[in-house]
Amino acid sequence: MASLVHSLRHHSDEVSCCAFSAALLASGSGDKTLRLYDTSDFSELPYSPLSGHGYGVRSCCFSACGDFLLSCSADGSTLVWRAITGEVAAELLHPKRSALRACALAPDSSLLLAGGSDSSVVLWDFRSRTLLSCRTISEASVVSCCFSPCSQMFVTGCTQGDLRLWDVNGGLLHAEKDAHDLGVTCCCFAPQYSVDDGCLDFRMASCGQDSQLKIWMVSQRGAAECAMKLLHTLTSQSAPVLSCAFSYDGEVVVSGYVTAVAMSPTMPWIATGSMDRTVNVWRIGEAQRPEAESKATVDEGRRLQDRRRLQLHDWSEEDVQAWMCEEGLEELVGIFKANNMDGAELSELTKESVAELGVESLGLRGRLLRKVQALKAEHSNSDFPDEFLCPISRELMKDPVIAEDGYSYERESIESWIKGQNKRSPMTNLPLKTTLLTPNRSLKTAIQRWRATQ
Repeated sequence: MASLVHSLRHHSDEVSCCAFSAALLASGSGDKTLRLYDTSDFSELPYSPLSGHGYGVRSCCFSACGDFLLSCSADGSTLVWRAITGEVAAELLHPKRSALRACALAPDSSLLLAGGSDSSVVLWDFRSRTLLSCRTISEASVVSCCFSPCSQMFVTGCTQGDLRLWDVNGGLLHAEKDAHDLGVTCCCFAPQYSVDDGCLDFRMASCGQDSQLKIWMVSQRGAAECAMKLLHTLTSQSAPVLSCAFSYDGEVVVSGYVTAVAMSPTMPWIATGSMDRTVNVWRIGEAQRPEAESKATVDEGRRLQDRRRLQLHDWSEEDVQAWMCEEGLEELVGIFKANNMDGAELSELTKESVAELGVESLGLRGRLLRKVQALKAEHSNSDFPDEFLCPISRELMKDPVIAEDGYSYERESIESWIKGQNKRSPMTNLPLKTTLLTPNRSLKTAIQRWRATQ
């Protein structure tokens, strides 16, 4: 059961996209603007609307920590906005200035992806804002794209009806021809995945002009072996299904004949956008809430806003516990509360200290450390070029080495990682075939030259 909570009627053209962070709701429109709302009371923020695109906004999404909002447009640009101030942090242009239809940010905030009307996909390094690749992948417009929760693969959907899975280096892992007759309209991964005997299993949803919603199982073993199996075909809708989204726990998927749908990571809310220029916010579950619960929701929203303005080291114990709930780590809240873990303690977590806390599940340890790493990356105010920072410690490297996964690390950090009986890549979570480390002399020289100029 769903009940209407709010109707937001501020756009002057059709609503093309919407997205939730823990504390904000964003919507994009053909009127070339994005609008931001505080989810504690759904009031529009003082610096909204955001204007910067020359044509209508086609897609938008938040970074995992909610610090950045990304949007793309038919003007060929992808804009990175600071969610707290509404300022443009970066403008990334399609090399051929082709119209963009969709954009997505990797869950670990490492890569930014955009799909174009010219059948191309563009990949940028999000932290350094540098272009990595631009390639034509089909004979039709790319209208949807999404990263897997491990950030190591992505899916694209096109107007020709095909779904394609890619690794982040541009290698085609799987092609599902004619997944949707008359064209794909949207595709998305569930936030959770499972690991069984070295095999990663993901759930994915796709919808299309054929009025169908399909649920897939994507399985990957090793770097290149990938399979995709259709689990369910849902045919209850009688019109084209234009959008779909998973809930934050991956247990619910929502679809509809609306131009946009999004689900909140912290509350039982669905946001829908439509050609009637309206964004509707719906509550899943009971239609009415007790007044005390409503007040608690507003207070929690305000606390979320306050936390987003703090540096990680300044987070209180309550801030850390709230963040863990947002990231699906509720089962660890009791452990962190018992050990009085605040922001400073969270930022210093290592594989060893997580084990000392009594977190027995290896999968849970890895998920926690990856989320902390992504959090630290977004909160970093370092002036160092990102490529000079160790992915593990996020500190300037002094003795960089290349591991088997192709990434460069500070020697001490990666050796400590391996000695801790962790034989998986810190970046890909895939098994390291060898623990041999090769000195990256060219990177070390580049760092030394850069430091000499400072």
